Amino acid sequence: MTGISEDDFQNILSIQNKCTRLNLNENIYGTFAEIGAGQETVRHFFRAQNPKGTIAKTLSAYDKDFSDAIYGLDPQNRYVTEARLKRMIDYEAELIEQRLSRQKYPNKLFFSYANTVATIDWAKKYKGHGWLGIKFQKEPKQAYSEIILHVQFHENNASQQQISLGIMGVNLIYAAFYQSEDPKVLIKKLYDHLSTDKIEIDSINFRGPVFKDVDNRLMSLELVKEGITEAVMFSPNGNNILPANVLYKKNILTLRGSFRPVTNLNLQMYMASRKLFLEQEEVNPDKTVIIFEMTINNLKAEGEIDEKDFLDRADLLCASGQTVMISSFQEYYKVVEYFSQHTKKELGLAMGVDSLIDIFNEKYYRHLSGGILEAFGKLFFKSLKVYLYPMRDPKTGDIITSKNLKVHPRVKELYNFFIDNEKVIDIEDYDEELLEIHPRKVYEMIREGDDTWETMVPGLTAKLIKEKNLFSKEKASQE
Repeated sequence: MTGISEDDFQNILSIQNKCTRLNLNENIYGTFAEIGAGQETVRHFFRAQNPKGTIAKTLSAYDKDFSDAIYGLDPQNRYVTEARLKRMIDYEAELIEQRLSRQKYPNKLFFSYANTVATIDWAKKYKGHGWLGIKFQKEPKQAYSEIILHVQFHENNASQQQISLGIMGVNLIYAAFYQSEDPKVLIKKLYDHLSTDKIEIDSINFRGPVFKDVDNRLMSLELVKEGITEAVMFSPNGNNILPANVLYKKNILTLRGSFRPVTNLNLQMYMASRKLFLEQEEVNPDKTVIIFEMTINNLKAEGEIDEKDFLDRADLLCASGQTVMISSFQEYYKVVEYFSQHTKKELGLAMGVDSLIDIFNEKYYRHLSGGILEAFGKLFFKSLKVYLYPMRDPKTGDIITSKNLKVHPRVKELYNFFIDNEKVIDIEDYDEELLEIHPRKVYEMIREGDDTWETMVPGLTAKLIKEKNLFSKEKASQE
C-alpha cells in the first residue's frame, strides 16, 4: 500500500497491541477456525496478554474427513471456497450461542473468525489463495454482521505467506470491532504491516446490520481505486464475485465502454459481436462469459470518481443481466494478459473503430522496452480476435471499417499483418442509423432534459433512467 504518511505509520498499532486490546476487552469473545495453512491468526492472540479473554475455542480441522464431518461435504470436493468459509463461520457462531448462556454472559459480543487457505505449491506453479471471514456482533444479542474476503498470495515461500495471512487475520478481527464505521477505512486498515506485494484482496463483501447502508459494488471499486487489486467483478444481482471463478477455463468476450448510459449502439455491438464469437467452432456457448468492462481511467474522466454516477451505470448494466468488471487496465493488452491468467480458451474484444485507432497509437507503449511490438505480442499471441464495429467519418460521411481505416505509416505494416491474419473481424451486420449515436451526447441530453435521448437507448434502460432519475442534474444537486 502507498499513501501512508509518516504520522499515520507511527500511529498504526502493532499486531501484538491489537491482540492485547481485543484480549483485554471483557466482552469480545469468540472462536477461531483455521484450515489449510495452520493456526496463523490465533497464534498472535495466544502470544498477547490475557488470551483467555478473547479465545473461547480454536481448531484446525486439517484432515479433510474431519473438516467434512464438522462442516459438511462440499459437492465439488473443494475446500478453499467461499461456501466452505461461510459454513465455517455460520457453524461456529451458532455453536457459541448454544454453548454460552446469554443469561450468564449478557454483555458478550460474540464472533467467529475463520480462514480456509492453500499456500504456494512445492513446484511454485501456483502461488496460493484463500478465504478469510468474520461473523461478529457490535452490540449484545445483535444480529451478526459479516466481512468476507478473498486473497491471492504473491510471496514465493509458504512460511512467508502464512505470516502475512496471520497478520491480515488480526487486522480483520480488530477492524471489525474498532474500525467498522467506515468500510473504506476498514479496507485500508487490513493492510497494516502488510503490502499488496505480499497479499492481494481481490474480492470483499460486507453484510449485516453494521453495514446495512453499504453497497458492495462501491467496496469493489475501492479495491481498484486503492491499487489493492487490478480488477473486480460483480454479478447482475449486484454482489461482488471472484474473477477467478467467473473466468476459469471460459471463452471470454469483453466490451469496454463508459456505458453512461448503455445505448442502442452498445446493444447492437454486443449482439453482433456475441453472434460472431459464438459461431467460432472452438467456442462452446455453455463455457462462455461476456464481460462489460469499465476502467478506472474512464470513471475518472472528469476528475475524481463520482460514486453515484458509477452506481447509475452499474444499475443499468446489472438490470440488463450483465456481468461487470472494473479494472485499472488502460491498455487492451493488459486486459488480455489478465484474462490469460485464468483461461487458455478463446478471447474476443468488441470495439468501435475509434478504439482500434487508439490501440495503434504508439504513445501508449513508450513505457515498454519493446514499445508497440511488445504490446501487440502480448495482445495477439493468444487466440484473440477483435470484433470491429464501423464508424462514420465526421468529415466525409464515409463508413470506416478495417478495410479502409488509415493508420500512421509507422504502424501500417503491423496493422496489415493483423488484418491479413484475420485477427480483426469486421461486424457487417450493423445499422447505419446507430452510427449517429454518441454516448457523450446522450448523457448531455439526459442532463439537460432533452427527451430525444429516449430513442437512442434500449427500452429497459430508458425506463430505469426515468424511474430512478439517473444521471440528472437534479439528482446530483440533491446528493
